[in-house]
Amino acid sequence: MITTPMDQLASLRIGLVEYISPDKIEVQLDIESPDSVALNTGTPRSFPRVNGYVLIPIDLGFVVGQVSWITIQRSPYPKRKGFQDFGLIDLPFPLRRMELQPVGTLCTKEDRFKFKRGLDTFPSVGDIVILPTDEQLRSIIESGENRRVHIGNSPLVGNAKVMIDPDRLFGRHLAVLGNTGSGKSCSVAGLIRWSLESAKRNIACGSTNVNSRFIVLDPNGEYSKAFADKSDARIYSVNIEAGDGKRQLQVPLWLWNTDEWCGFTKASPKTHRTTIVHALKSVRSGIHFKELTKERELASHVGTLINALKEYVRRGTPWGIFPGPKNFRESLNKWNNGLRPSDSYSQELNDSISNLNTYVNDLELPRNKPYANIDYTRQEVNSLLDFLNNIFHIAGGKEEESLPTDEDCPIPYVGDNFIRSIEANAEILNTTDYIVSLLPRIKTLLTDVRVKKVIDSTEIDLSEWLESYIGKNNCESLTIIDLSLLPSEVTNIITSVIARMIFESQQRYLKQNKKCLPTVLIMEEAHYFIKRYNDDTDNIGSAAQCCKVFEKIAREGRKFGLGLVLSSQRPSELSPTVLSQCNTFLLHRISNDRDQELIHRLLPDNMRGILREMPTLPSQHAVLLGWASELPILVKMRTLPKKQCPQSDDPDFWNVWVGAEKREIDWSGISSDWQNNNNTENETEKNK
Repeated sequence: MITTPMDQLASLRIGLVEYISPDKIEVQLDIESPDSVALNTGTPRSFPRVNGYVLIPIDLGFVVGQVSWITIQRSPYPKRKGFQDFGLIDLPFPLRRMELQPVGTLCTKEDRFKFKRGLDTFPSVGDIVILPTDEQLRSIIESGENRRVHIGNSPLVGNAKVMIDPDRLFGRHLAVLGNTGSGKSCSVAGLIRWSLESAKRNIACGSTNVNSRFIVLDPNGEYSKAFADKSDARIYSVNIEAGDGKRQLQVPLWLWNTDEWCGFTKASPKTHRTTIVHALKSVRSGIHFKELTKERELASHVGTLINALKEYVRRGTPWGIFPGPKNFRESLNKWNNGLRPSDSYSQELNDSISNLNTYVNDLELPRNKPYANIDYTRQEVNSLLDFLNNIFHIAGGKEEESLPTDEDCPIPYVGDNFIRSIEANAEILNTTDYIVSLLPRIKTLLTDVRVKKVIDSTEIDLSEWLESYIGKNNCESLTIIDLSLLPSEVTNIITSVIARMIFESQQRYLKQNKKCLPTVLIMEEAHYFIKRYNDDTDNIGSAAQCCKVFEKIAREGRKFGLGLVLSSQRPSELSPTVLSQCNTFLLHRISNDRDQELIHRLLPDNMRGILREMPTLPSQHAVLLGWASELPILVKMRTLPKKQCPQSDDPDFWNVWVGAEKREIDWSGISSDWQNNNNTENETEKNK
């Protein structure tokens, strides 16, 4: 009967330390150590086992080592302990060795075991290696504070519960990576559902609802089925049908900022961007929604000229290097020719316009001579600004209209006004020749029936949009945004706008309330939207613009309470910036060598052994490691009921082939829906 701690250690001994370094420990196993099953730890347990745990006693407790490999070494001489019979020939026999990765320390505190990462004291050569008891094993796997959400069980440690802290899991971004069919989508859906269920069981006193916000960007339409049982889940789609429980996705044009417009139109920063900026400033002023008199139209036009002149001054164009002054001179002459007295104006206004015409002509006289210096002085430009301001005020313009409006402020406008504003500002800025390739893309977008309901909406205001897509006050909010039917040419921009609006709303919430609003943004099939790009190119397209938004969220989202969850089957195609900001990884089966190599480089842990299991992991199994886990753990994720799984099952070819499952085909119905014939018929009926 074991009566002392030393006797207990001796009974659990399996070998001795023979080699030690900061990242590797080699152990010589005793001849008497278990060959396949250990029976002296309380319950039968497989040993030796790759990725299993063993302990090395030290002063402060135990060093925890994870088995990375096991081998047999042929010994040239016998190593049996005890009495040797030298009268017999003692032949050599095989010895077993294994390598450990030191992962942390198991300390004893108040008769309980507590695991922590890192080693304060390293063992020495000759120290014994022992098997952990069941209590010690569970202390290792179930380590960490605030373990609130049960996500699965550990198959290596007697199915011990694997529980995580949501603050750690979502607070510093999570990447769920794995091949198609490995269980990624079910894991993501499960993390959402299990987190909400756990929160409901632990609602604080005085609260009646879970105050959570989950937003899923779903490019394949998988998650609508997974959360169909949740009555409070809001599911947005492009083309909704009556009775399907979905809502019309609305991402109106006036939510788009300058970068998104430039990304969609592939605008050149040298020739197009300035025109778009001034057009947005003008159209967001709101005066296009009013009935204007001729004088107020003139005030609006002159206000745009004032902003353009201030932009020229800011860049130093009137007195800059060639061809800056020449371009300014051409613009000034065009402005002057467009401002002429009219019978529709008052006498005072016509006099003010005439004074401007005279002053500009006087400026041009000395510059028309051969070899004349065409640079403009600051005093001359300031005088021009005074003349324009005088016309602006006499025509009835208000001071706030002449101020440069923030071109990215989400103030509503309609698409037709935006086109007219681009054309007008191109005339003013002398860039008419450059917008020939710009306008057709915008006009095509405005007339595309596939996205008209998505982008053409001035009925919804900003506060209503934020409440619908992010969530109401003190309410459980789950938003599924189905992007599957969006045209490919606008999918990236729509995704970019939604993600940016969520991020900027979090910034403004923190500014107003001095506290962040915890929100989780989930990006499924992230390799489509967060794809690495070449930042050296002048023309940044919609894909690069979308990626830039997520890079900013990855870098700064934590400070504003916005957690990012990425799900992807091709991590090697993802932006390195985004991946490097993910502090927790849930790794399902990954067989591609490039993806495996990237994962090994990204992760700071020295747990190469457990990562080698990735190519052979069964479906539903994953490796959890990073900030949310004290040490890398092999997890079998909890099983979701069939009706709660995302719609991503493998196709049943055989059952359809043999007739076990029916598949009726109605190509005429599909073609009608594809060609929007149903919508056309409905519009015709309305017109009648």
